[in-house]
Amino acid sequence: MQERYVDKNTHALISDLQKLIRQPSVSAKNLGLEECASLVVKIMKKSGIKAEILRLGKDIPPAIYGEVISKKNPNKTILFYNHYDVQPEEPIELWTDPPFSGKIKGNKIYGRGSADDKGELVTRIKAVESFLKTTGDVPCNVKFLVEGEEEIGSMHVESYLKKYQKKLSCDGVIWEFGYVDEKDRPIISLGMKGLLYVELSIRESIRDAHSSLAVLIENPAWRLVEALKTLRDKSGKILIKDWYKEVDKFTSQELGVISHEPFDIKSFKKEYGITRFLGNKKGIEIQKAIVGDPTCNIAGFSSGWEGPGAKTVLPSKAMVKIDFRLVPKMDPIKQLARLKKHLKTKGFEDIHVHMIHGEAASRTQIFDPFVKVVKEAADESFGTSIMSISSAGTGPMHSFAKVLKAPCISIGSTFVYARIHSPNEFARIDLLKKTTKCMCKIIKKFST
Repeated sequence: MQERYVDKNTHALISDLQKLIRQPSVSAKNLGLEECASLVVKIMKKSGIKAEILRLGKDIPPAIYGEVISKKNPNKTILFYNHYDVQPEEPIELWTDPPFSGKIKGNKIYGRGSADDKGELVTRIKAVESFLKTTGDVPCNVKFLVEGEEEIGSMHVESYLKKYQKKLSCDGVIWEFGYVDEKDRPIISLGMKGLLYVELSIRESIRDAHSSLAVLIENPAWRLVEALKTLRDKSGKILIKDWYKEVDKFTSQELGVISHEPFDIKSFKKEYGITRFLGNKKGIEIQKAIVGDPTCNIAGFSSGWEGPGAKTVLPSKAMVKIDFRLVPKMDPIKQLARLKKHLKTKGFEDIHVHMIHGEAASRTQIFDPFVKVVKEAADESFGTSIMSISSAGTGPMHSFAKVLKAPCISIGSTFVYARIHSPNEFARIDLLKKTTKCMCKIIKKFST
C-alpha cells in the first residue's frame, strides 16, 4: 500500500527536494539557515507531521522537531536524525549548473545538498507521509531531529539532545545518511569514527622578510614540516606515544562481517585517479582500515606566498590543520593531551596547538535487535544489502547513544560516488524512491 503511494507520488518527492536545494543553507557562512529550517517545518506539516522549531540561543542555528504519535502502538518510537545545512558551494566555476538549481538530468537531481543531506531527509518525510495518507496512522511513534550545524561539527547537537531529552526519547535512531554502492546495494553502517581536529601554528618573526635572510632567520614552515614528520610514518601509522592504548582489536564476529564487506578496488582507484593505497594495503586490510583505523590527515597548510607566480619571501608564520579520525574508546581530550606531550617531548614546544573540534566514536553492537530490523528491510527493498561495522566518516552519533541511550544505524540513498562536498553533487531518483520504500519497511518492522 505504502509502496504504491510512493510510486504514484514520486513527483512530489522530487518537487520537495528541489525546493530544499533551491534554499541555500550553508552553515559555514551562516547563510539561509533560518529560512531553510522554516521550509523544512512547512514540508513536514504538509506531509501530516507535527513540526516545530527548537532553539538554544539567539546565535545558534535552530533545530527542527517532528513527531507523529501512533494510535495503535504508542509505546515504541523510532527517531530519524538529519541535517538541513550543507557544505559551501565553492568552487562555483566547477559546477556544470548553478549549485542551488535542483536541475534534473535523466535519473539525477543536481545541487548542493541533493544527497547530503536534503535528499535523505525527504525520503524519511515521504515514508511517514505514505502511512498517514494511506492508513491515517503510523505503525509506531515516529520522531525527527533535524539540525543545522552538522557540516561544521554539530557543536550544539548534544545540548539540544540534553535540553529536549524527554521530547526526543526513542528506542532506535536511523542516522542522517547512508551510502549505496556501485551495485546498488545499501551499506548498513553500525557506527562512526570520532574526530580530533586541531590547528598547529608557529610564528618566528614579527613580519615576512626577504628570502635571502633564510640563512639567518628560521622558516616557520620548515619548522612545522619537521614536526609533522614525527606524527606518523609512511604507512599512516601514528607515532604519538600511547595513541592506540585504549583501542580494542576486532572481535571474531566483527572480523567475519568485515571480511564479507565488498570493496571494488578498480572502481575506487578509477574514481580518485590513484594507482595504489597508502601502505600498499591489500585484501581484508583495506576493509579493516576503512572501518577501524585511526588516521592523521593534513587537511590544510598555509604559509608565505600562495598567489600566482613567484615572490621570494621568508614567511613570518605558518599554520597547518590536521584531522585525526578516532575509533571507539579514544577520547578526543585525552588524545589532544598526548599530541601536546609528543610535540613537547620532540622539542617542538614552540608550536601552538589549538583544538577546533572533538567528537568521540560510536558503534552499535552487531547483535542488537535493531540491526536485524534494518537488515531485513534493506534486503527486501534492494534485493541485498551490505553490513558495515562502521562508517569511515564522523558525526555526533556518540552524543545520541550517550544521551538517548538508543542504538543508532546508518542507512540511506546516497550513491557512493554522488560527489558530496564537491561540485556537481547529485542524488539518484531511483535510489530516493527505493530508500523511501525501505524506510516504510523499517518503520513497519520496528513496530512489531
